[in-house]
Amino acid sequence: MCSRHVTFYQNRIMPYFVHGGCSMPTFARMREMIIPKAHGLVAEIGFGSGLNLPYYDPAKVNHLIGIEPDVSMLAIARKRLAEFRMPIELIEGRAEALPLRDGSVDTAVVTYALCTISHPGRALCEIRRILKVGGRLLFIEHERSAEPWRSRWQDRLNGLWGRLAGGCHLNRAPQRLIEEAGFIIGIREQERFPLHLWQLGTQSGGEALPSLTTRSVANHPTSSTQSTEERTRAHRASEIRL
Repeated sequence: MCSRHVTFYQNRIMPYFVHGGCSMPTFARMREMIIPKAHGLVAEIGFGSGLNLPYYDPAKVNHLIGIEPDVSMLAIARKRLAEFRMPIELIEGRAEALPLRDGSVDTAVVTYALCTISHPGRALCEIRRILKVGGRLLFIEHERSAEPWRSRWQDRLNGLWGRLAGGCHLNRAPQRLIEEAGFIIGIREQERFPLHLWQLGTQSGGEALPSLTTRSVANHPTSSTQSTEERTRAHRASEIRL
């Protein structure tokens, strides 16, 4: 496929393909269980087209910041903002360099996004950095299957699926990534996808707290001067847009 056609697909078709696919009832059920737990100042990383918006409790959320790198997805989300009774701010930005202050967020939310983020470990390090003491991460992700035949097919289909679905990786293990980044996963829900979504394996949702022994982001091996510079540039850009 030539670059012109790839760009057209990425900008005009893929956002609606992902938006439609992630609107299916099986995704909605998990959102309904997890998202209402968010409270205070909430940062949703990988905001996408705003599919979590109906599930936030406006009585609990003081302010919602949605961070998303894809401008086409943000355009879809902006069309829906007036429907919701809470302050919402959308920022174009990358999960690996969040344009937010250290210890500023009560709840971080990431749903069906760790599969697409280029460097999920670095993104989770950033999430730990922005969480207040006592803050928590709410997550919903699809998982690499524990069944050998299914996981083999996830590996085989991974490249093609990624090109169709905005860079989504079928074979990542998000819960392991969350724990490796210094979080302790507490309450969680898990279910297998229905037959027509067999390639996604299972989906898991829950909440995780930063481990007290690994709270300092400065000791994380993926932290770097470059990441700090990226955050500074993104923050300045967001101030100009807002």
